[in-house]
Amino acid sequence: MPNTQALIPVIIIFLLIFVMNKYSFQGLKPLVDSIESDGLKSVIKVLFWGIPYLAYFLTLYGLMNMRENHGFGYWGAIGFNALITLFVTQLTIILVIFGGDIVRWIIGLFSWVQTIGKPAVEGHSYIPERRKFIAQLALLVAAVPFASFVYGIVKGKYNYKLHKHILTFKDLPEAFDGFTITQISDVHSGSLENHEAVSLGVDLINEQKADLFLFTGDLVNNDAEEFEPWIDVFGKIKAPFGQFSVLGNHDYGDYRDWPSKEAKQKNHQDIIHHHAKAGFTLMRDENIKIEKDGQSISLIGVQNWGHGFIKMGDLDKALEGVDKNDFKILMSHDPTHFEHIVKNHDTHIHLTLAGHTHGMQMGVEFPWLKWSPIKYRYPKWAGLYQENERFLHINRGFGFLGFGGRVGIWPEVTLIELRRG
Repeated sequence: MPNTQALIPVIIIFLLIFVMNKYSFQGLKPLVDSIESDGLKSVIKVLFWGIPYLAYFLTLYGLMNMRENHGFGYWGAIGFNALITLFVTQLTIILVIFGGDIVRWIIGLFSWVQTIGKPAVEGHSYIPERRKFIAQLALLVAAVPFASFVYGIVKGKYNYKLHKHILTFKDLPEAFDGFTITQISDVHSGSLENHEAVSLGVDLINEQKADLFLFTGDLVNNDAEEFEPWIDVFGKIKAPFGQFSVLGNHDYGDYRDWPSKEAKQKNHQDIIHHHAKAGFTLMRDENIKIEKDGQSISLIGVQNWGHGFIKMGDLDKALEGVDKNDFKILMSHDPTHFEHIVKNHDTHIHLTLAGHTHGMQMGVEFPWLKWSPIKYRYPKWAGLYQENERFLHINRGFGFLGFGGRVGIWPEVTLIELRRG
């Protein structure tokens, strides 16, 4: 029974690819038919039908070997990236062709109405044929998402962007007026490949010369060994008041099989040690005072607590010893912790820093528009939010996972300046 159930989505996606290919190819047929070379027509047909299914089968291969490879693996990743790119591209083609078909059907309806009461003409079709122009338009429009996804896979995933925020608080200690914090999240070191590009991202972090550096979880995808080639790179991050970190849901080893409970525990301990090797002070349900000129603020760090994910974090434990009048900054990987616990907690926490969503690694961001499909899972999904006089900042992530690219939602380095006023 479990094997049969597992086949259902495989078959559904197989059929979906067939239906999308069939409809889009019919829409592009006027353009293909205009090609004089029969050999070229045949090549186009083979590629049009073959490439999506090749990408799909490579994705299935990656999924079937995911536990063994601790991820998609090389060919699985290529297949999945291609499948996502082709799906969005083909969906765009379909939408344009469907728009043209609606116009054809409307014209056909008016033509039919005009013939009511007149003798029928045998073999006459009221709906005009598809036009070559619509096929050309569909390809032209679809070239935009196709090029965007190719760029996102090749370059966009390392296109680090700096996001700056100035936050004002009435009760911020005077000594911390102008205090700066650099935040990153979701490194996912097992997905990173380009040392030169990642080093430039680390340089961007250090160029901010922030007073404090905070990392809000997901150092790895699954295995501690993923971070070993990157320890020296991230070890270059320095801040005068220290570098602090918390764990994310991927840092517990819950997304792969382990030969034993002891092996899983060792992996988790190795991840903890890697934080220290990189110069990060890992905080697990605890707090520390950041002192400056005789005044202090409380930095709090919890283990992962996520709605629908592992709930290891204990905020009450982390707050032990913190004075209720202290200015408080919380590091918590999953933003749903803020939504379900933090924003209504008896203790007023001024600023919560989170990550986790990645902004789904795809979407659009303009001054007048900010959208990603992830918003339907996480209403608060990227950037700055305020509720109950408490701020939440969600970092878009430094790395990537699953889809090996970023489209429109670029990897983020956050610079926050605290102001008193």
